[in-house]
Amino acid sequence: MKIETKRLILRKLEDRDAERMFLMHSNPEVMKYLETPVTSLEQSQNDIRMIQKQYEENGVGRLAVVEKESGLMIGWCGLKLLKKPINGHVETLDLGYRFIPEFWGKGYAWEAATATLEYGFNDLKAETIYAYADSGNAGSNYILTKLGFENTGEFEDDGVRYFWYQLKRENYNVENGKD
Repeated sequence: MKIETKRLILRKLEDRDAERMFLMHSNPEVMKYLETPVTSLEQSQNDIRMIQKQYEENGVGRLAVVEKESGLMIGWCGLKLLKKPINGHVETLDLGYRFIPEFWGKGYAWEAATATLEYGFNDLKAETIYAYADSGNAGSNYILTKLGFENTGEFEDDGVRYFWYQLKRENYNVENGKD
């Protein structure tokens, strides 16, 4: 599977992506609103194996985001099938993205997420795609609303407050967020 945009290639994560994944997931700024930063390359290798298993079992999973110009993996973006309940939802598609800080503020998250949503609605025929973000993560919450997601409420998990978002196929407009 491969999705191309003007500046990016989204492809399945491969074992060779472990060092770039480690660079991203070991960065405290990246992980500020997420899990504890990883401390070993082995953890990133295990994360990639887990995602590869999701491709096999669910047909979807987070994808490596590669900057065409440099050829570097700069983050990941994609749909994940929620297998355990989150905010009461299970067996639903969740949009997620994460990028190495030097690539923040360049519109890559929006570009990758837009391509992912098009894939979800057009190829997977999803009726609704969900997302959630830490209520304090202004950047992620901004991107989700710019993409056209509707904040439908809040929930708490392990003492952290999250905003819950949904985007229905009939409300999706590829023009959302274009300047």
